[in-house]
Amino acid sequence: QVQLVESGGGSVQAGGSLRLSCSASGSVSCMGWFRQVPGKEREGVAAIYTGFHSTYYADSAKGRFTISKDTAKNAVYLQMDNLKPEDTAIYYCAAVQESSRPGWILPCRGNDYEYNYWGQGTQVTVSA
Repeated sequence: QVQLVESGGGSVQAGGSLRLSCSASGSVSCMGWFRQVPGKEREGVAAIYTGFHSTYYADSAKGRFTISKDTAKNAVYLQMDNLKPEDTAIYYCAAVQESSRPGWILPCRGNDYEYNYWGQGTQVTVSA
């Protein structure tokens, strides 16, 4: 079982920036960020393959958020710039397991049902 540990949430004014970090305790093929507001569905924000450079961004994140990784540390980061009040949510780090089939690449995108491991979540609050 892979454990994910997030950090970096907090409160910021609109237009500000925050950087989220997530470390995985084991090998995974993809790491992503999701967010959820109470009463709403969880939304995929960004994702990145750990073995090569391919990323996914939700439309709401494009141009403002940047996902990056540190393969040596088994970590992924989400740099969030120009934050808006509507970005307020609990942000979750998630990961996709390594494929058991040689050469088979599992999806790495914004669908939460494709992810096997989840972090505890970190609150991001953006005030107007």
